[in-house]
Amino acid sequence: MPTLRHIHPRISVGSLDHCRPGSSDCAVIHACKSPCHQRAIGYSGSLPKAHEHYLARADEHDLWLNLVDPHIPLFQIDSFTHFLAFAAPRHDSGQSLLLHCNLGESRSPTLALLLLARHLHSLPAHSYAEARAAYESLDPAYRPGTGIAQFFTENWHALTCSCSHCAGRESD
Repeated sequence: MPTLRHIHPRISVGSLDHCRPGSSDCAVIHACKSPCHQRAIGYSGSLPKAHEHYLARADEHDLWLNLVDPHIPLFQIDSFTHFLAFAAPRHDSGQSLLLHCNLGESRSPTLALLLLARHLHSLPAHSYAEARAAYESLDPAYRPGTGIAQFFTENWHALTCSCSHCAGRESD
């Protein structure tokens, strides 16, 4: 089993081996389409883009994100907005966060990096490259896929800015 990595107080990153239901002590962010998002919504294959939970579904202690890790950036800003809206208040209230994806190398640590830069201000936020370099010192197992690295490089300002213009912006 890959190691669960504690990268910041009350923030851990892991793989599918660490998937479990969230609790009042620890909220869980499931950053993988298969199997977590599919199980939470109850579908196989693909979900229609018009479905209300196409990007995300949340309950009190769990957030399921419809994220895959393609070689080309197919992400939407709104996926990361859902993540921040779920994770930030839970962390602020003292709840621990467990972020996991299939391998624990790309999607879940990238979400942790975003939370540390955007909300907790414990990483540099000027650019993804700068934040990534600082994050890698905390988490040497970070291996972002080419698609997510390109998406974060190209959309860093929109991901880290909270102005109304950026908050409503989507990337195709």
